[in-house]
Amino acid sequence: MSRPLVGIVLGSKSDLFVGKKVAETLEELGVPFEITVASAHRTPDDAAAYARKAASRGIKILIGIAGLSAALPGVLAAHTNLPVLGVPVSSGTLGGEDALLAVTQMPPGVPVGAVGIDAGKNAAVLAVRILAVSDETLAERLSSLVQAGMARIREDRKEMEGLPVAPPEAF
Repeated sequence: MSRPLVGIVLGSKSDLFVGKKVAETLEELGVPFEITVASAHRTPDDAAAYARKAASRGIKILIGIAGLSAALPGVLAAHTNLPVLGVPVSSGTLGGEDALLAVTQMPPGVPVGAVGIDAGKNAAVLAVRILAVSDETLAERLSSLVQAGMARIREDRKEMEGLPVAPPEAF
């Protein structure tokens, strides 16, 4: 595999179920990535060092995945100029709503792009959209993914037997 373009950082190993969604989508689109664990609270020096060194290692985008206070994406963003995407994880008594707010409420000058709770696939697709701005081949792969999603929805229309469905000419 080529040098990773995307660095996926989990706040803890329990966030791996979301990280796998990111990884599956990046693999599907042929985007090289790496994945690691670095906690914003338990190993903050590791999280900061990873973010600081990412660009010099060829990484173009970081995806921070964390639950509860979800400080990790912000810590990564504080230590790099690379785009950082935050994925809040559904954990704790608030089911990820606390993490969602933490990821979206960053102070001025330390932006983190946010996707929905457990939305690893969306984080991967957003990362690929950013990369595709300067990569025609990747833009074509992304377009194919979008076209496949459209085809699935159109096929779903045909499977609504027994209901008064909209005719094809409605679209």
